Amino acid sequence: MLDIKFLRENPDVVKKNIENKFQNEKLPLVDEVIELDQKKRDAQQEADSLRANRNKISKEIGALMGQGKKEEAEEAKKKVAEFASRLSELEVLEKEYDEKILKDMMVIPNIIDPSVPIGKDDSENVEITRYGEPVVPDFEIPYHTEIMESFDGIDLDAAGRVAGNGFYYLMGDIARLHSAVLAYARDFMINRGFTYCVPPFMIRSNVVTGVMSFAEMDAMMYKIEGEDLYLIGTSEHSMIGKFIDTIVPEEQLPKTLTSYSPCFRKEKGAHGIEERGVYRIHQFEKQEMIVVCKPEESKMWFDKLWQNTVDLFRSMDIPVRTIECCSGDLADLKVKSYDVEAWSPRQKKYFEVGSCSNLGDAQARRLKIRVKGKDGNKYFAHTLNNTVVAPPRMLIAFLENNLREDGSVAIPEVLQPYMGGMTEIRKK
Repeated sequence: MLDIKFLRENPDVVKKNIENKFQNEKLPLVDEVIELDQKKRDAQQEADSLRANRNKISKEIGALMGQGKKEEAEEAKKKVAEFASRLSELEVLEKEYDEKILKDMMVIPNIIDPSVPIGKDDSENVEITRYGEPVVPDFEIPYHTEIMESFDGIDLDAAGRVAGNGFYYLMGDIARLHSAVLAYARDFMINRGFTYCVPPFMIRSNVVTGVMSFAEMDAMMYKIEGEDLYLIGTSEHSMIGKFIDTIVPEEQLPKTLTSYSPCFRKEKGAHGIEERGVYRIHQFEKQEMIVVCKPEESKMWFDKLWQNTVDLFRSMDIPVRTIECCSGDLADLKVKSYDVEAWSPRQKKYFEVGSCSNLGDAQARRLKIRVKGKDGNKYFAHTLNNTVVAPPRMLIAFLENNLREDGSVAIPEVLQPYMGGMTEIRKK
C-alpha cells in the first residue's frame, strides 16, 4: 500500500505506474482518493475549529454564571450542544472517508522499481542469466508421475478417492527423497545465517490482507468456516505476519528467517496438460526465506535471496535460469521479482521452481511493521521473500535431471546423508 502523502504529491507518477502495469481500470481511483482525502482533511479542519470554539465557550459559561448572566450562559450552552452535534456528524464522515480511502489504497498497485521491464504478462518476462548446461539425454524421459510410479512412489488414484484432484500420496523412496530435499534445504539456509522457524499454518484475515492483494487472496486462500482463520498458501504470509504491529530497533535488523510449512492453495482455473501430476496441486510443502530490513538494504538482500535458490539447485547439479518478471506480471504489492526456473530435459524447456520478491514497504505499511532508528525516528521496514525449495516441483526437476537410461535415479552427494547414505534409487 502506498503512502497517501506520496499519492497526494505525485498523482501522475502513481497513474503512470498503473498504466505500466496495464491496469487502466484503476486510474480513476487516484483522483477518487485525492478527492476523499481533501474532504477528510476539510472535515478534520472544521472539527478542530469547532473543538477550539467549544472549549473557549465552555470556559465562558462558568464566568457568565458567576456574573449572574444566566440567559447568556444558556445561549452559550446551546452553542456548545450544537458544536457537539456537528462534531458527531464530522466524526462519522471522517470514518466513512477513511474506510473509502483505505479500500481504494489497498487496490492501487505499489510503485515498481525503475529497472523492471514493461510488459503486459508473463510472455514478456525477461531472461537474466543461465546457470549450468541444459542437457537432453539420448533416451526418452517419461512424465514425472510415470518415473515416480516406477518406484511405487506415488498414488494419485487413492488420493483422488480420499481428497479429490490436486492431491497425492508419496510413498517409499520418493517420499523419503521429498523429505530429504526439505531437510537439506533447511540446513543449507541455516548455514547461510538464517534462523530456522516453524510458523503457524493458519493466519487471521488482517494478516492475509496485510501480505497480499485481494485478487491473490481470492484466488489462493482457503478459509476456515466459522472462524477468522485462513490456511496459509505459503509460510511467507505467516512469517511476515510475525512482525505485525511491532517496532523493531534498527540495530536488530536485518531479520533473516527460513521456514518450513505445508502450503494450501485453491489454484483456481485450468492450467494445461503440463500441470498434471504434482506440478500444480492444492497441498504441498515448502522451505521459504524472508527478510525484514532497512529500506537502503532491500536491493542487496533481493540479490542475495534469489542467488540462494540458484546455489541450492546448482549444488544438486540441476541447471537453472533467472527470469525477471515484467510490470504486468508483478502482483500489486511487489516492487521487483525474479523467478528461478529449472531445466526440464523431457520438455526441453525451463519451468518455475521458485519466486523471489521485493515488496518495499507495502507489507510493512499494511501490517504496521516499523523500525526505530538510532535517532528515535520511526519508519516502515522493507520486506522480501523467496522460495528455497518446494519439493513437488523440485522433484520433477530432480528426477528428470538425475534419471539414468536404465530407469534408476542418481542421488547427488549433498543429498546422500539425508537419504541414509543411498547413492541411487532403483526400481523394486
